[in-house]
Amino acid sequence: MTKPQQKLGRLVKAPENFLVKEDAKSPETMRRKFLAASAASAGLGLAAAAQAASNPVSGKGDPNILNLPEHSTLLGMPVAANGYGLPSKYEKGLQRRESPGLTRVSAASVAFTPLQGTFGIITPSGLHFERHHQGWWDIDPSKHRLMINGLVKNPKVYTMDDLMRLPSVSRIHFIECGANTAMEWGNVAVPTVQYTHGMVSCSEFTGVPLSVLLEDCGYDKKNGKYILGEGADGSSMTRTIPMDRALDDVIVAYGMNGEMLRPENGYPLRLVVPGIQGVSWVKWLRRIEVGDMKWATKDEAVHYIDLMPDGTHRQYTGIQEAKSVITSPSGGQMLLDKGFYNISGLAWSGRGKIKRVDVSVDGGKNWRTARLEGPQHAKAFSRFNIDWVWKGEPAILQSRAIDDTGYVQPTVHQLREVRGTRSIYHNNMIQSWKVAESGEVSNVQVS
Repeated sequence: MTKPQQKLGRLVKAPENFLVKEDAKSPETMRRKFLAASAASAGLGLAAAAQAASNPVSGKGDPNILNLPEHSTLLGMPVAANGYGLPSKYEKGLQRRESPGLTRVSAASVAFTPLQGTFGIITPSGLHFERHHQGWWDIDPSKHRLMINGLVKNPKVYTMDDLMRLPSVSRIHFIECGANTAMEWGNVAVPTVQYTHGMVSCSEFTGVPLSVLLEDCGYDKKNGKYILGEGADGSSMTRTIPMDRALDDVIVAYGMNGEMLRPENGYPLRLVVPGIQGVSWVKWLRRIEVGDMKWATKDEAVHYIDLMPDGTHRQYTGIQEAKSVITSPSGGQMLLDKGFYNISGLAWSGRGKIKRVDVSVDGGKNWRTARLEGPQHAKAFSRFNIDWVWKGEPAILQSRAIDDTGYVQPTVHQLREVRGTRSIYHNNMIQSWKVAESGEVSNVQVS
């Protein structure tokens, strides 16, 4: 006998665009404003629910079914009305957003991906997070050049046409800024998953394997131990990459999600360094140099390093370890009803594939294994789902990722034991969302 269907619970989305620069000066002001926005959003949802429950036509049938709408009786828009397709006007609230006060100027800041509103594992190009050090440019591809020099027999300069004639590959990979979840090292700092984890995205990238270009230039196989990638933006971003990784899966990419890269994502050319923090994915790539030692440039010698509890700094720790986060229900959302909910989230690992994701609804006391949806790609997002019946009691939702190396995502306490609380980069602790009896979901930390 089949089980009776559980009542389906309803979820109010997290409020959008509730932060402004003035709020960043006062965390308490930011918190109060966020709670007010949440309450207002929930109030609208509750009012709509009450109206639906008391609507006399509900016994006669839904008017949205019984009465034909305008779009069912009139001629719609013609083909190619928009030469480039756009989202519905009803989805305009879903945007990447800057966190105020994070940096002094927007040209050297971050725009966070709204993870709470995306599905599957591919991040739409228009919602892909941004991190710039000197602003972005829309570069003329006909004038852009890639130079390869250093320890090579035949230094070369490639045009975009040259590169796009070479053998290409397309692979799905995540990219995560090393500072993702940075604000949560010491304590709860921001309310929604967009701001706690939104410096990560996953796309299909297309381009030429770097190994092909290095072979084409005759790199020194004995002394060539590292490559240096250099960008064409005002910051001249430069990053060292070990040769074994460069020859493994690094791509000199011009395509993203089936089209050319977007300007804010490095058009017309960028490095794709799977599993390594995003700063090494040099955008607007203009030069690759082969060398016999690390360059220790400013963005790898004094930035993107790990401050350890004893005061020392670790350099060149670029791998993004296994991590996961529940995106729904998540901070800022509200559960309106008791009943069935689908807990959904994302998991990723810079060392390979996600093997398993466990989910807890009681703060880590008990765990259940979630479903991993679709094919599992190495160094890419995995979407997980699990059934949950909310009975109106307080709950703490957590997810824990395990990759195919056996690495288990750590708790807040486990990570702080090793890394302390004053770091900035590579925070992959288990995220906790508290569900109150009212249904309000908030960001909390549970050891």
